[in-house]
Parts: sequence; structure tokens; C-alpha cells
Amino acid sequence: MEPITIGLWVSAGMLVMVVLGMRVAFAAGLAGFVGLVWLRWNGFDYDPARFGKSLEISVKLAGSVPHSKVSSHALSLIPTFILIGYLAYYAGLTRALFEAAKRWIAWVPGGLAVSTVFATAGFAAVSGASVATAAVFARIAIPEMLKIGYNKQFAAGVVAAGGTLASLIPPSAILVIYAIIVEQDVGKLLLAGFIPGAFSALVYGLLIVGIAVVFKSVGPPVRGFTWGERFASLPPALPIVAVVVIIIFFVYNPFGDAWGTPTEGGAVGAFIVFLMALYRGMRWGELKSALLETAKLTVMIFTIIWGVLIYVRFLGFAELPAAFSDWITSLTVSPMLILVCILLAYAVLGMFMDAIGMLLLTLPVVYPAVMALNGGESVAAADSAFGMSGEMCAIWFGILVVKMAEFCLITPPIGLNCFVVAGVRDDLTVQDVFKGVTPFFIADAITIALLVAFPAIVLWLPSLA
Repeated sequence: MEPITIGLWVSAGMLVMVVLGMRVAFAAGLAGFVGLVWLRWNGFDYDPARFGKSLEISVKLAGSVPHSKVSSHALSLIPTFILIGYLAYYAGLTRALFEAAKRWIAWVPGGLAVSTVFATAGFAAVSGASVATAAVFARIAIPEMLKIGYNKQFAAGVVAAGGTLASLIPPSAILVIYAIIVEQDVGKLLLAGFIPGAFSALVYGLLIVGIAVVFKSVGPPVRGFTWGERFASLPPALPIVAVVVIIIFFVYNPFGDAWGTPTEGGAVGAFIVFLMALYRGMRWGELKSALLETAKLTVMIFTIIWGVLIYVRFLGFAELPAAFSDWITSLTVSPMLILVCILLAYAVLGMFMDAIGMLLLTLPVVYPAVMALNGGESVAAADSAFGMSGEMCAIWFGILVVKMAEFCLITPPIGLNCFVVAGVRDDLTVQDVFKGVTPFFIADAITIALLVAFPAIVLWLPSLA
């Protein structure tokens, strides 16, 4: 049997396991391991006496490859970024950030919801986890909105959608994973996410204002804050601003590696937030909770990576990525239309898979095809299909698929952020949250369309690095 045929059968089996409810990490790991055994035994012409040898070789591959990738220095960014977010929450910095946003922004129509979006964007800049962002602001912002008469479904939708901003705004765990899978510069990808993330927050804010203007009862403005109260709200939020500046400094790295790497910037940021948490009176129990929550989320992400990498290695031996690239480049339609179809496929796939698992499973096949469409890894901008070099195309495509992953965090039936918000609030059901996020589908569609039409929104910052 041809390796490609084996690859297709195993991939189909893995998708069936995912649809039936098996976790992506275990479905991918099992499918990849079975595929490796099958490929090796196929090479031995299914000789029963050689099955044991096929199994032995596959076990060694399944164990060594994921370990070598997971132990990557760049992946240590993920737990440090997650730890910053949880420490900031237990130190009360998130509430200070929300209070500052409320006092400065809440006077506009739908102001408290707009304040929530910008506060989640600020928190996203010190936390790389969308789920953590949604959970934190479900506790802080929803009670405030309900207190002044917001519709509970809309309030929940604002928090669930705002939480997705952590996927793009650096430090972003998903962008780090993307960079490692496709072997691109982590720093440039994190820089590339900053403007699209801020742009997404702006589109969300404008959408909320528009809804509040049309439907007067949706979100009444909050007035009455004096200028003194507004300025008094800024100092408690300054530690988050300081961490954002530090992380961007290390990511941008204007003075070279002598000043440190993004990983070291994340560690410095975590240490500063830890000191601020101690200064604000964080107890041992709160520190323990922050460390445990960080460990749980980190283990979940690393388990997905470990399982999927086994499957990725199998795909390489089955030659499926190369076959898909050849098929994509042989199509007679425009490269831009193919790219749009790929993004639409991500929207559909995200209805049934979590964001990280979806990207890890698809990128080994889809990324080489997109690069081939553009003209290859080393193509110059003048000779490319999308008008950009191979490196810039990899960054641009990364932001697009991560934005699609954001979209998938709020789409039914798997939208993880919606489940998190409903889980935190006893007065909400998952159906309530899904109804509340419906208007934000429009905002995300507009944002994605603009990022596709105007790549400079993504590429301006990384082109300066």
C-alpha cells in the first residue's frame, strides 16, 4: 500500500475519534503511533515475524521526537506567560485595570462593555491564555454590567469574545506554538500580533457602541467620574503597563541578544508581577492557586503538543504534506481564493475542535501548501503570489490562522471560552453565552477580511525588527 493511502486512512480514523469525543492529544498520539507501526510493517511486506521490529522502531520514534520538541527553549515562554496572568489576577491587578478602563471609557454608549473589551486587551498583554482571560473577567466584569441593567447574555458574550484577544496580543501562547511548529522567529510573530490584536479590540468596541446606540436598553453609559477619580485609577494599573513594556522590549530586542530573549523577558515580567503581588498582600494560598492553575493549563497545552507531534512525524513519513502542496499548487484558481477557502475550512473545523489542537493538526499539511502558493520559503516579494517574501508570508499566515483560532473559541458547539464563562457563572447557561457572542462573529469576519486585504496591518511591526 502506498504511504499516502495509509496517511489518508489514519487521518480519517483520527478525525472519527475526535468527532466521537476523544481528546485531540490522545486521538492524535494514538493515530500517529498506529500510523508509524503500519508504515513500518508495510515496508516489511506485512511479514508477521517483523511486526515486533516495526513496533520497536515506532515506540522509539514516538518517544524521542515529542521529547526533543517539547524540551525546546522557546516553549518555556508558555508557562511564564500563563503564570503572569494568574499572578496578576491574584494580586488584584486585573480589577485595577478594569476599574481604570471603566472610569475612562464607560461614559460612551455601551461603555461598561467597551471598558471590558479594552481591559481584557490590557490583561491579554500580560497573559498568553484566552481561557484564563475569559475566566478572570467573568468574575469581575459581568457582575458590574448586570448591576446597571445589562442583558446577561450580552454581558457574557462581551467577556467571552474579549477573552479571545489573548490569542493575538503578545504574549500569546498560540503564536509561540505556531512559531515552533513552522520553525519561524518567535519574536517577530509576537510583534506581528500586537497591531491586529489592538485592531480587533477596536472593532469589538465600535460594534458595542453601534449596538448600544441602536438598542438603547443594551448598555447604558456610566457617568459621574471626576477627572481626579480617573487619574487616581491609573497608578494601581501601572504594573501591568510596566510588564507590557518589558515584554515588548525583549521581543523587539533593539539592542541585540545581549539584553535577553523573549523567554527571559517573560521570566522578568513574571518576577515583577510576583513582587507586586507580594506587595499587595498576596497570601500563600493565593500563590499556591496561581502556581497550580498555571501548571494545569501548561500540562494541558504540552500534552496536546506531545500527542500531535507523534502524528506530525507520521505525516512526514506518509508524505501527505508534500502531496497536499502539490495538489494545491496544481489548481488553476487564484492563490488568494485558495487562501480564503483554507480560512473558511478553519472556521468549519473550529466548530468541532479546540483552537490549539486544530492548529497543531492542520499546520503540518496546510502551511507548506500556503508557502508553495506564495512561491516557496525563500521567494522574494517581487516574485511571490501574495506580494511578500517567504518569511513575511509565514508571519502573515500565522496571524490569520490564529485569528481564525480566536473565532473558533466562541463558535458553537465547542467554543471553549463560552463554556468557561458559563462554568464560572451559576446564573448563565452555555446557550446564553453562545447567544451573547453572536454579534461578535460579524466583528471577527470584518477583522479577518481587512487583515487579508491589507497585510501591512500585520507586517509593519515585524518588518522593523
